[in-house]
Amino acid sequence: MKILMVLTSHDQLGDTGHKTGFWLEEFAAPYYVFKDAGADITLASPKGGQPPLDPKSDEPDAQTAATERFRQDADAQKALANTQPLASVNADDYDAVFYPGGHGPLWDLAEDADSIRLIETFYADGKAVGAVCHAPGVLRHTKAPDGQPLVKGKRVAGFTNTEEAAVGLTEIVPFLVEDMLKANGGEYSQAADWQSHAVTDGHLVTGQNPASSEAAAHAVLELLK
Repeated sequence: MKILMVLTSHDQLGDTGHKTGFWLEEFAAPYYVFKDAGADITLASPKGGQPPLDPKSDEPDAQTAATERFRQDADAQKALANTQPLASVNADDYDAVFYPGGHGPLWDLAEDADSIRLIETFYADGKAVGAVCHAPGVLRHTKAPDGQPLVKGKRVAGFTNTEEAAVGLTEIVPFLVEDMLKANGGEYSQAADWQSHAVTDGHLVTGQNPASSEAAAHAVLELLK
């Protein structure tokens, strides 16, 4: 069981002067769900090397058992520091792909030709495609084999407009995940803000927010059984 995890390389929060990147818990929780299930995990990002960590996800109130475990895991830290360049990744080598969130993917991965190609290949081959929180934004330009938007007619979840408003970034992000999924024809669903909510439709798995990270990863594992 080989799983590809794709992280952002983007570290600028619009023109605010603040940093962004990937959200630590949304990487760590799925990473350990997959690892504990015996998966062989490969990490990739558009630029390769160390992906930028959203500093807010490093603050004390954002820590979980998974992030604490990561802090003690030298092997995982080394793997994260040495992600493969996305352009060098071949979808044929993996059974599933999973995208952790953070705001970074809205800028780079949503528009990245290599990422779009990978997702479309995984999906066309009937392999699991997973994304959590802001990472469903990577589906913005992806197409199903019939040329329609990949999410069209599918049950999907992702960071809600009200959650984005709560963190004060509605006017900063390049697009709102909820609005994009709906505009592309997705059958969007949500739980209460900040509650776990992951949705599987066929072999597409999407999760709403950081609390949904483990549920989304377990849903991907279910598809691999």
